Amino acid sequence: METPGVDSRVTGAAAGAELRWMGGRLLDATGGFYGSLAPRMPGEQDFSPALHRLTPPEPSTSAEPEADYEGLPQGAATGTHMLAGSVAGIMEHCVMYPIDCVKTRMQSLHPEPGARYRNVMDALRQIVRTEGVWRPIRGVNVLAVGAGPAHALYFACYEKIKFSLGDAIHPGANSHFSNGVAGCMATVLHDAIMNPAEVVKQRMQMFNSPYRGVLHCAASLLRRDGPAAFYRSYGTQLTLNVPFQALHFMTYEYLQELLNPHRQYDPSSHVVSGALAGALAAAATTPLDVCKTLLNTQEARAVHVAAAAAGGAASAAGGGGHISGLAEAFRTVYRTGGAPAFFKGFQARIIYQMPSTAISWSVYELFKNLLTKRQHDRRLRGDRDADK
Repeated sequence: METPGVDSRVTGAAAGAELRWMGGRLLDATGGFYGSLAPRMPGEQDFSPALHRLTPPEPSTSAEPEADYEGLPQGAATGTHMLAGSVAGIMEHCVMYPIDCVKTRMQSLHPEPGARYRNVMDALRQIVRTEGVWRPIRGVNVLAVGAGPAHALYFACYEKIKFSLGDAIHPGANSHFSNGVAGCMATVLHDAIMNPAEVVKQRMQMFNSPYRGVLHCAASLLRRDGPAAFYRSYGTQLTLNVPFQALHFMTYEYLQELLNPHRQYDPSSHVVSGALAGALAAAATTPLDVCKTLLNTQEARAVHVAAAAAGGAASAAGGGGHISGLAEAFRTVYRTGGAPAFFKGFQARIIYQMPSTAISWSVYELFKNLLTKRQHDRRLRGDRDADK
């Protein structure tokens, strides 16, 4: 190290010492502090007080440094983020799928008489009683298949952009702007994979769905409407999820600053931050979610009601008997139920998103912490073997 105003003899005295930065502490090859590298030569100035000001004192120098899961090498961190994100995504969607089914039905603009519910619990009771105990999880397999790779890219992209952009804007500090941008960019990749699964899932969730299973639904859509049917709502999905994820990530990171300023693994802070971030983002984007559900399900009765209100089927159906595009979806929702229709399923969406994002973040942080510690232990064992 060369420091202006420091005697060059310090550099010469330390030339033979192998230094390593680990866990925020300056260690030598044997784990000792820099101040214990070598005895001071006669007449040589002692700089250890200055070095001790740079490195806080430890109760014991023999203890191994703790794992810092944010300090992984870049390649290992990407794999860790992808694996942890994949597990988190599958857990999130599978655990909360029955509530997601209720949310989809409660967002129906013109529900059948047998699918009109007072609240979330009433909906679950009626579905189980009239359609069977397995009906609320019908179609969960397609969502589990899509959620794994989608969330792997989602979290890996978010972590990469967050740190890269954050270091450029505010080195060494949290940047809400970089968190929001990273969330938006990660959403583009996530929705490109999840949108076809969302289309099939929501058609399977609707009351009196005519499809026998996931493959039958996908094949019927492909044969009748072509590949475009799986991405008809992609623009709306992005319009919904870009502000949703921006609010979600910015709120989560802000709450982590308050509840977990040292950014250690803290399950309670991850659960609370994830739940509150999900609730806020869900409440702000419910109108867009209603439009997305309409584009995915293409409710025939809602299309006919909107056509009658508009005075012409071609105007409401958007051509070919389909509602296409966010603008047409907004007009159809308004013609069908007015302004209150944009908040159909509001309660179910909040109840779904709060535990959903809490599960996602807590599982993600848990697996990221476990995988990081495992990699850290492997590196320590490798270093000890190399020293021997």
